[in-house]
Formats: sequence, structure tokens, C-alpha cells
Amino acid sequence: MKRVLTLLDSTMINVGTIIGSGIFLVPTTIALYLHSSILTVAVWLVAGAVTLFGALSIAELGAAMPRAGGQFVYLREAYGTLWGFLYGWASFAVINSASIAALAVAFATYLGFFNPLTPFQIKLIAVLAIAAFTVLNTYGVKTGVWTQNMLTFLKIGALLAIAVLGLSLEGGDAAHFQPLLPTRSAASLIGPFGLALVAVLWSYDGWIEITYIGGEVRNPGRNIPLSLLYSVLLIVALYIVVNLAFIYLLSIPGMAGAELVAADAVAVVLGGVGTTLVILAILISTLGGVHVNVLACPRIYYAMAEEGLFFQSLARIHPRYGTPATSLLVQGVWSSFLVFSGTFDQLITYVVFASWIFYAMSCAGVIILRRKQPQLPRPYKTWGYPWVPLAFIVFAALLVLNTIISDPRDALIGLGLILTGLPAYLYWKGKAVAV
Repeated sequence: MKRVLTLLDSTMINVGTIIGSGIFLVPTTIALYLHSSILTVAVWLVAGAVTLFGALSIAELGAAMPRAGGQFVYLREAYGTLWGFLYGWASFAVINSASIAALAVAFATYLGFFNPLTPFQIKLIAVLAIAAFTVLNTYGVKTGVWTQNMLTFLKIGALLAIAVLGLSLEGGDAAHFQPLLPTRSAASLIGPFGLALVAVLWSYDGWIEITYIGGEVRNPGRNIPLSLLYSVLLIVALYIVVNLAFIYLLSIPGMAGAELVAADAVAVVLGGVGTTLVILAILISTLGGVHVNVLACPRIYYAMAEEGLFFQSLARIHPRYGTPATSLLVQGVWSSFLVFSGTFDQLITYVVFASWIFYAMSCAGVIILRRKQPQLPRPYKTWGYPWVPLAFIVFAALLVLNTIISDPRDALIGLGLILTGLPAYLYWKGKAVAV
């Protein structure tokens, strides 16, 4: 695979992954928890800072090891092949494939706003979207990235339009920012703020996506760290200004009672047309989310196969287009199966917290590899080392612990699903040794 992706391409891949349906839905949850405009804005800032700490840390690994597979490579180098494999296994079996399925079904479901669809039709449209993007990305990474850039620019434009219209047209009221401060004691707000923070962090998830495709980024020592930095800063700015518009138009109680907060907010200034525009924005956002995951995630399975830790056919590169065509195809088939099985939502519930285990381990890998491989060329070194990665590790550990305490059943099932990779690891490891 060739290094053809520019800094703009890399940044748009990350931005396109992060902007999903969360920003259109999560503000309602935050308003229910916090009842204060300042705390509502603060929770998006704090989550953005945590995400930035993770991005600044992982950027060191991405610049030092700009290869296909991202976290698979980092975990393998820091902890050994088992941990790299378990991450790749979880990504393929559940995390990424179920996310593709869920986003595709969300796209098809919102499409039903314009013309009612049966459950079977929704699933069929979802699978067609997955299939179309799988084929598209087989025909060269530049084709896929050009498509992603267009979808991401549309996402950014949609959020900016919501913010500009909401803050400039008549209908909002500065009085809606009251109460600025919470009326409850600080101690009583710790729990609600923590729950709100977890919800917001899911809306920032996906910031690591460019590392999956790091082997195709030009000048990776510069462009991977910059793309991680620029994408997170851009998203934080967008999310803050959009939330300010929501508060200005609806007030905190109004947001708490909204079924679709973005649509309700825009309807204040544009009426029914506003609802239609927001549905279109969600369609673009979910469709872009499907596409970017179809584009980037097969590079993980390609990297595993290259190491002899997955089906060997997934290591094949298309002789003409230079893409991991077989890996794309297998991912598309599995994601489509999850669509029709109807299990993707439950699978995501089980393992979504597991991504934070791997995030924490990868950030700890920055510290471990500084000691283990001191001579490794590092075009970029983590700003604020070691405090920035340590802060992220502590926060990720608290988030995982909170998930285990609050929902032990789902957490244990999720860990069990990840550990199903152990027999698979022993199988492929045995084959590699035999060869």
C-alpha cells in the first residue's frame, strides 16, 4: 500500500469518524443530568481535554510506528502478540464490525423519516450501504478518502449551519442560559457529572482512527500527530458552539425534554423545515460513519494476517488498486451478518467499554516503549510526558471501573467475548510456529 494520504485527508478521516449521531442526541442526556448551562458546556470541554490527552499520547506511537493496524501494532510492541491479537479480535468480532452495522441501520432508520420502511427494508438498505462502500474502497484508497472528505465537509457544514442559524436568527433567548450555575451542592454533582462525562466521551470516540491507516499517510512523523491534534481541537470547537446554540434556542429544561434535541432546536427558527434539515444532517453523519469505518478498519485485520495471526488471505493486496480487498470483503460480510442478526446493539453494549481498556494500554505503551525501545526513532514526542499519558490512563481506568460497578453483568459478558479470542490466538500462533 502506498503513502498517498495528505494531512487534510488524515484530519478528515478522524473528524468524520468522531462526528456520528452523538452530537444530535447526547445533549438531551447531559441536560437531564446537570441542569446548568455552565456545567453543560464544561462537561463537553472536560471530555474534549481527556480526548486530547489521549490523542497527544497516541500520536507518539503513530509517528514512531506508522504502519497499518494502529493499536494492534502498538499493543504488540509494548505487551507482546497476545494483547495485539485480542485487540484485533475484539475489533473484528464486535467493536468495529458492530459499529458499522449499527451506523448503517441508524442511517436506514432515519431514511424512513421520508418514506416509512419495514424492519426488513431497513436491514436491506443498511446492508446495501455496507456493500456499496466496501466495493468503493476496493478501488483505491484515494477514491475512498475523496468520498470521505466530501462526507466530512458536509458533516462540518451541517453542524456549523445549526450553530450559525441558531445563534443568528430570531427565536432564541439569552435568558435560556439560566441557571448558569447549579443550585445543588458540589458533592451531589459528582455522580451526575461523571455519568454525563461518560455519555459525552462516546460522542468524541473515534479520534484514533487515522492510526489504523498510518501505513498510507505521507510524511507520517508530521502528519499523523498533526491530524490527531487538529481533528480533536476542531471537534471540541464544533461541539461547544452547537451546544451553545441548543441552549440559546431551547434552554436546559427544553433540551432535557426534547426527543431529538437538534431537530427541536432548529425547528425554533425554521419550523418543520428545520426538522427535515436536521434529519438530512443525521443521514449524512451516519452514512459518513459507515464509510470511514469500512475504509480504515480492514487495515487492522490486514496487519494481523501479515503477522500470521489471522486468515492469511486477509493479507492480500489488490494487485491493481493497492487495497486490502479481501479484508474489506470479509469485514463487509461479517458486518452485514450482524445487521440481519439484530445483535449489534447488544454486542456494542457489552464491549463498548473495552475500547477504553485498549486506549489505556496503548497510552501506557508510550511509557513502556520509552524504556523498552529507547532507540526507536520518535519524530514526535508526547507533549507533557509523562503526565499527559498518565492523566489519560487514570481517567480511562476510572471509566472502565465505573462501567464494571454500574453494570457488572454486561461488563463480564463483554470481557468474556474478548477472551473468546484466546483459543483463536493459540490456533493461529500454533500455525505460525509450525511454519
